[in-house]
Amino acid sequence: MAPTPPERTEAVLTRFPSLAPLLARGALLSPFRRPDPSAAHPRTRLVLPGLRPDPAELAAYAKVCGFPAAADTLPVTYPHVLGFPLAMRLMSARDFPLPLLGLVHTSISVTRHRATPSAAFYDLTVYVDGLAPHRRGTEAAVVTELRSGDELVWESRSTYLARHSTTYSEGPERTGDHPGLPAVEEWRLPGDLGRRYGAASGDRNPIHLHPLTARLFGFPRAIAHGMWTVARCLAAHGVPDAAGVRAEFRAPVLLPGTVTYAADGGRFALRGGRGRIHLTGEVTSL
Repeated sequence: MAPTPPERTEAVLTRFPSLAPLLARGALLSPFRRPDPSAAHPRTRLVLPGLRPDPAELAAYAKVCGFPAAADTLPVTYPHVLGFPLAMRLMSARDFPLPLLGLVHTSISVTRHRATPSAAFYDLTVYVDGLAPHRRGTEAAVVTELRSGDELVWESRSTYLARHSTTYSEGPERTGDHPGLPAVEEWRLPGDLGRRYGAASGDRNPIHLHPLTARLFGFPRAIAHGMWTVARCLAAHGVPDAAGVRAEFRAPVLLPGTVTYAADGGRFALRGGRGRIHLTGEVTSL
């Protein structure tokens, strides 16, 4: 019989963690990680109460992702950005078993239960939900929740893959490639897009910033943030106040580059040259 996992503890924060030292600590600890789906993982729920989104930061994010600048509601992907520093604190901690360097964001699912006014106060919670085997290694799930008082108004679940050799052959279910979706728009992405999104979101992973730092991790050029690609698609698609979103990141988008946004009904995709699929997703009204 497997041992019972320890109970979750709750840590209440008074401010956002500083990202730079967290990223540095995660990078330094990465070579010592030994990924294993049966490994222990952080059991702490980080909570930041009384949060009100900063209007200037929100405007910068909306601009780089293509959301309306003067909207009264948070962009559907913005709570993920708010939770990112808390997620980094958990994933850079000594008890997180996967290496932060090289960790790949593979999917995100979002449920927005109702409209989330941009001027409201919220309580933000982030925790690691568990580890699972993957055909390419070990995957961690990170949950982010946004509450207004006692009401859960927004939640997401992201999966992050640490690639390593494994005998596990089954993979998680994937949404279709949406090969028949009609093209809607073509987007030309500038070489500095990663730096612009990094400044707006706080995610300054070196693979997104410059060709030289991206090459250190095996990429010929800088790549776009996965969360920028899904945010840009959802800005073009539109999302009801109460909605579910599911997106899977398939292949990196090199910068500069040209991509095609395709959509039909609730489904959408981002395609590159020669039919390469970068992202697939779906929006459902609740």
